[in-house]
Amino acid sequence: MLSWIARTIFTITGWTMVGEIPHIRKAVFIAAPHTSNWDGLWLLIYKFAIKVDVRFLAKDTLFWWPLGPLLRSMGAMPIDRRNAAAIVPQLVAAFANEEHLFLALAPEGTRKRMPFWKTGFYRIAEAANVPIVLAFIDYNKRQMGIGPALPLGISMQQTLEELRKFYAPCVGRRPELQSTIEFPPD
Repeated sequence: MLSWIARTIFTITGWTMVGEIPHIRKAVFIAAPHTSNWDGLWLLIYKFAIKVDVRFLAKDTLFWWPLGPLLRSMGAMPIDRRNAAAIVPQLVAAFANEEHLFLALAPEGTRKRMPFWKTGFYRIAEAANVPIVLAFIDYNKRQMGIGPALPLGISMQQTLEELRKFYAPCVGRRPELQSTIEFPPD
């Protein structure tokens, strides 16, 4: 029923879903561009429409009753952002302990314009030995979907080049807030 409602919302609002769920058991999905709170809502609707079990991170302070059980039922994983150094190891362990895990992250890390994308998604995928799957939302074309999975073992620079090529045509709800697809200097 939830899938039907989500697909109906897409039809009524004129959005198109593109791509398909990759035939793999584990991956880090990155979703970009992320310029508005609407992105999360649309991507949740997309998740339910295509019936994919994608998990996402939410601040642990949101997991109070009754919001906590609701967030978990939608796929949220609580994360303590006060201890940023523990996040990557915690998520790598989750990949090791789960038989199936799709984890969605927004590499921009915020809805504000930033000079760099965060590299946590790359570090998690590399350490967990799982592919990075490119997901997108494009407000100009009114499309959202799943793109390719990047090959395992490619360098950070090769990953960056693939990201730029894939996300170049995508336009966020607030284009002026789209972050530059760069990684911070070492």
